[in-house]
Amino acid sequence: MEYHNPVLLKETVDGLNIKPDGIYVDVTFGGGGHSKEILRRLGPNGKLFAFDQDEDALANALPDERFVLINENFRNIKRFLRFYGAKNVDGILGDLGVSSHQFDVPERGFSTRFDAELDMRMSQKNDLNAYKVVNEYDDANLRRVFLDYGELKNAPVLSRTIIEARMHQPIKTTDELKEVLAKYLPERVRNKVLAQIYQAIRIEVNQEMDVLKEFLEQSLEILNPGGRLSVISYHSLEDRLVKRFMKNGMFEGEPERDFFGNFSVPFKTIGKLIVPGNEEIKLNNRARSAKLRIAEKI
Repeated sequence: MEYHNPVLLKETVDGLNIKPDGIYVDVTFGGGGHSKEILRRLGPNGKLFAFDQDEDALANALPDERFVLINENFRNIKRFLRFYGAKNVDGILGDLGVSSHQFDVPERGFSTRFDAELDMRMSQKNDLNAYKVVNEYDDANLRRVFLDYGELKNAPVLSRTIIEARMHQPIKTTDELKEVLAKYLPERVRNKVLAQIYQAIRIEVNQEMDVLKEFLEQSLEILNPGGRLSVISYHSLEDRLVKRFMKNGMFEGEPERDFFGNFSVPFKTIGKLIVPGNEEIKLNNRARSAKLRIAEKI
């Protein structure tokens, strides 16, 4: 079994416009596919730092003097790069979302295909897991999770149903959660709705939106002028944040205007949105929702 098939491999690494002696960061190392391609293009004086908070990924560390793997969440990118003496870098790559490995290991609880304990943590160091979200969140917070992160219009009824069920006994597994919500999972849309429910809980457990915002803001700080940011997202929530930040360096509001009335923005976007072709999707079905955006720091 492949740990993780890198999505849009050539396009994402091409987007970094790699200089042989540059310093680069892969913030979502996983199986190391993108990192291997970056190292292939680097010269002997180049350097690659990689981040992955999942301890399973450490087994894939690459035996290369130019490579350092950091077992931390990439929301801490600035702090840990400084620890390793890298204040500024020439390019940053992020392949967001869940790795194939995490989906394919049943006990991690990420996949709708398997019965497992409610977990969904990308790092086993995290205190918050899916069990706590499902069994301990109050009605307002459960509704928020389903509405904001799953974009589920029936979030209030899902929340009430879970709260009523857990009053009798805790909901411990993914199958028990499916059983509790069975009446809201009609066969024709079952997989789609389940995916939205799982996505919502997973995002909350791993604080994915907050992590992404912190990462993007720090990327702007540590990129050298002319440095590239190459990011693959997999759902509209991520993509909207990435698109907006690359466009104007902000998540909300409008950037300031300069003396001449022009918007002052920190990035210029490189090319148009890139999505996988039919051949890649045939080989790797998980690539079907991938969207690649590339920007260069001005």
